[in-house]
Amino acid sequence: MLETELEERRIKAVARRLQEAHLPAVKTLDEFDFAKAGTLSVSQILALAAGDYLARKEPILFLGDCGTGKTHLATGLCVAACRQLRKVRFVTAAGLVNDLLEAQHVNQLGRALSRWARYDLVVIDELGYVPLAELGAELLFQVISDRAEKASVILTTNLPFSEWTKVFTNARLCKALLDRLTDRAHIIETGSESYRFRRTLERHQAGRVGAVTLRNASEGSETAEALRNVTGGQA
Repeated sequence: MLETELEERRIKAVARRLQEAHLPAVKTLDEFDFAKAGTLSVSQILALAAGDYLARKEPILFLGDCGTGKTHLATGLCVAACRQLRKVRFVTAAGLVNDLLEAQHVNQLGRALSRWARYDLVVIDELGYVPLAELGAELLFQVISDRAEKASVILTTNLPFSEWTKVFTNARLCKALLDRLTDRAHIIETGSESYRFRRTLERHQAGRVGAVTLRNASEGSETAEALRNVTGGQA
């Protein structure tokens, strides 16, 4: 009876962590198709899911083109952390910057920074998709800097490190940010071939094959019917 009650409490606690994480969708690593992920190391991802990087306060960086699975992998690690009852928060880079700018506008920046610092894991998705104004870049730097060696951060980006100055136009700030992020980081490249595009193409091709099969079957039926009419039903 006690074990059942404890398990029910744990299930509710995990559900609460998942809700508080604000995930765009609950996707697990079990749902990720590693067979189509090129050179991505399955063992490395599963080892990270065990959560040791959280205890060591290490960052994780996913670098790759659009559609290569960066957000899915980051979300899967979020779900794994929630199952370990960690406090997790998922946010896009633009969403985080907007939150900080709004807090600063109402003189609540210190409180907002403290709130972000309390999470065991913060996932910052889609860095590089939208250029940041200098103030926004500085605020994002502050969140990441505050977490250095204190708590983990996962970041996804479509930009190689050499192009980060497109987002962080202040070269000194960009260098300092990379210094903090890459120190002791797990840097994982997801490649350039879009998994989503390939999956869509495969579905389209499967649909075309199905359509051809149906058309051939229909044409075969029509031919048989014509033969029966010609032969007086003896075909």
